[in-house]
Amino acid sequence: MPSTVVVKPRMNMPAIKAKAQAYGISPGRMKKADLIHQIQLAEGCTACYGSGSQDCPWTDCCFREDCLKIK
Repeated sequence: MPSTVVVKPRMNMPAIKAKAQAYGISPGRMKKADLIHQIQLAEGCTACYGSGSQDCPWTDCCFREDCLKIK
């Protein structure tokens, strides 16, 4: 049976802010990357959003698709 890749939709800022608030993070006027870094830390991941690493080990990260498109 072939393996399937689940592609998660990109998250917009309102969704990112809601996710941050769910972790008790106050988004205020944080920039998108800074806010995502805080979420990643809260999830126990490396704060690596935007690093451009194509060999990222966090395959279940909800920011992965957006992150890998950043150059």
